Amino acid sequence: MRRLSRRNTLNLVKELDAFPKVPESYVKTSAFGGTVTLIVFILMALLTISEFFVYQDSWMKYEYEVDTDFTSQLKIKIDITVAMKCTRVGADVLDLSGSVIASKELKYDPVSFEPSPQKKMWYQVLHQIQDRLNEERSLQDVLFKSALKGHFSDPVPQNDYASDSQSACRIHGQIYVSKVAGNFHITLGKPIENIRGHAHFVPLIKNEAPFNFSHRIDYLSFGNDVPGHINPLDGTEKITLEQHMLFQYFITVVPTKLHTSGVSVNMHQFSVTEQERVVNKEKGSHGVTGIFIKYKLSPLMVRVREERMPIFTFLVRLCGIIGGIFSTSGLLHKLIGYLVDIICCRIRLGADQSKEVSQTQY
Repeated sequence: MRRLSRRNTLNLVKELDAFPKVPESYVKTSAFGGTVTLIVFILMALLTISEFFVYQDSWMKYEYEVDTDFTSQLKIKIDITVAMKCTRVGADVLDLSGSVIASKELKYDPVSFEPSPQKKMWYQVLHQIQDRLNEERSLQDVLFKSALKGHFSDPVPQNDYASDSQSACRIHGQIYVSKVAGNFHITLGKPIENIRGHAHFVPLIKNEAPFNFSHRIDYLSFGNDVPGHINPLDGTEKITLEQHMLFQYFITVVPTKLHTSGVSVNMHQFSVTEQERVVNKEKGSHGVTGIFIKYKLSPLMVRVREERMPIFTFLVRLCGIIGGIFSTSGLLHKLIGYLVDIICCRIRLGADQSKEVSQTQY
């Protein structure tokens, strides 16, 4: 009884076999079938390799949520060179709440406005990257994945250019502000504390040489330092021959939480709109001469996360590629063979009929 039950079970399993074995004596091969098989194997190998590269790659996923952090302070890191002596210019921040943040943390170093050869090369590379970023925003993903790994210790090379002409002033350092809209500006005179409000002390420089607010922004960032990250205004240079020139930069700061395989950091990106004009009160163009960087914070926060394809998804896609190509090629092979057989049969039938007609005529 046990043997019979085992035989019945084995026969039942054999009947469920979805992969029937055809004896080799019943299999017919052809040169056409071998050619199709080689083409199919090569195609499957190429698609498998390409799918493997897709599996190795990653992509950035962007999510948006409301920024609920209003109590912490925001760090602004600045490195700007103005084409005037340090005794003539001053910088500070005036925020929306009316608070004036003096520039005690900022340093004023006399330098030459002409950059060193090393800096010129750096600016050329930086401008090329900025142009590519403006043309193709997907390059930002490449920067997120590769550039933010601590390969660069300084945002810009040190100024080791020796020059007797030190008619410019490098204003650099970092200041902490509240997370509200504000206005960082560089204008004539040193900022002074005034009970009535914000003021710059100008009279001592009234009779000096003409002033010029040509400037170069070596580095401007908001929030934590992220080595290798390129900000929109890095390397910006504005040259003018006008004295009463007003340069304005309108900035929207977006809090960003970045999580990649190489780094996890809270940073701040920003977008900028530039405007410049000559201040001429006689022609109705009012304003204060200088460099004004007006910033505001976005209420939305961006969460950027690097994602990869799961191994199970990769295996499913791989099986789909191999099985789909194999099945489709088999169907196409049978269809082509069927059409060839029909055409050949018709040709043979026509030949046979012509022979019969010729024989009946004789």
